[in-house]
Amino acid sequence: MQKFSFPGANAFAKTGLLLAALLGASTARAQKFTQLAQTPPMGWNSWNKFACDVDEQKIREVADAMAANGMKAAGYEYIVIDDCWHGTRDTLGFIRPDAKRFPSGMKALVDYVHGKGLKFGIYSDAGSKTCGGRPGSRGHEYQDATTYAQWGVDYLKYDWCATEGLKAEGAYTTMRDALGRAGHPVVFSMCEWGTAKPWLWAQNVGHLWRTTGDIYNCWDCLHDNGGDSKSYGVLRIVDMQDGLRQYAGPSHWNDPDMLEVGNGKLTPGEDRAHFAMWCMLAAPLIAGNDLRQMNPQTLKLLTNKDLIAVDQDPLGVQGFRLTTKDSVDTWVKPLADGDWAVCFLNRAKGPRAATFDWQTQPVHDEVAKRDLNAGRTRYKIRNLATGQAQGTTAKPFRAPVPGHDVVMLRLTN
Repeated sequence: MQKFSFPGANAFAKTGLLLAALLGASTARAQKFTQLAQTPPMGWNSWNKFACDVDEQKIREVADAMAANGMKAAGYEYIVIDDCWHGTRDTLGFIRPDAKRFPSGMKALVDYVHGKGLKFGIYSDAGSKTCGGRPGSRGHEYQDATTYAQWGVDYLKYDWCATEGLKAEGAYTTMRDALGRAGHPVVFSMCEWGTAKPWLWAQNVGHLWRTTGDIYNCWDCLHDNGGDSKSYGVLRIVDMQDGLRQYAGPSHWNDPDMLEVGNGKLTPGEDRAHFAMWCMLAAPLIAGNDLRQMNPQTLKLLTNKDLIAVDQDPLGVQGFRLTTKDSVDTWVKPLADGDWAVCFLNRAKGPRAATFDWQTQPVHDEVAKRDLNAGRTRYKIRNLATGQAQGTTAKPFRAPVPGHDVVMLRLTN
């Protein structure tokens, strides 16, 4: 494909791209890029920390931090600008970045991120306007997909504001086809908030789909945004994942929203529980804090290779809640090579005891067709927060769990 830069390409070139986009709109019946997101995407998104306060210098500095602080080495790869990067559309309808915030242009910023060995993500909306009031992609899907391909964008978060009269399946399929027609591989992140139950129809449309409204930076709360919009604390979002695990797997993931780890309102234990549960849920790990200014505790948690390995396990099966007793949830997740992850989540403010008798409580996972049967197989136990061995499944497990915290284990046969 011949490359042009925007703004600055001549009108003839832009007209050619517009005609190609319009032809694509009438003829393309594309599929998503199926080779992408074989494990849940890992990266960073600007919204939870910065909201609309984004500019090219800030994004460059975050990319610098990710490349240097150990996050890239731990598997994080996407730098995603959320809402409010947009300027206006030109006379032919092509979107341009805000010239004051992105004076070098978006292509230069994408190149800078790629130069750090990272990938670049951008945000748009299926409606006429984004949630922040910027130009949405409605009626410009093929133009926008063509522009993103020219810039070299690797990831698209696609929101659901100002979508009056649209049906989610049709709108997201249109953008999927537009991305396919543009020809540049893009991870397609569907941010429809779960209203239209995308897990039932989106496996061949997107690589991940939001299952709830936005996350809110609290442990267990409901935040009313006005109208029909609500945001949810970490624990409430965890509970809202019940019944969805059978729809997730390689290249099609349930997305409980971005991480609030390190944003200051959760306690260290709540941060740990938040991150551990996203790993148990095989959720995308999209950090939402300021990577340029992290305390060592936050960085250590976000780069915990043992927890990340549970999230990124190639079997690609989401964990599930097995039992709840005395405010302690027991979650299990089958892993490749016969291993299991087990997480004890304390929902209460005060400490509780986690107990599990491996010999008398066999586990069957109907989705993965797997059994955790310690009567037949003796597993070694390792604590994934401390890295320490904790015996085997020959004896019952007992451990204290602080309030709003977890104890997470890996069982290896």
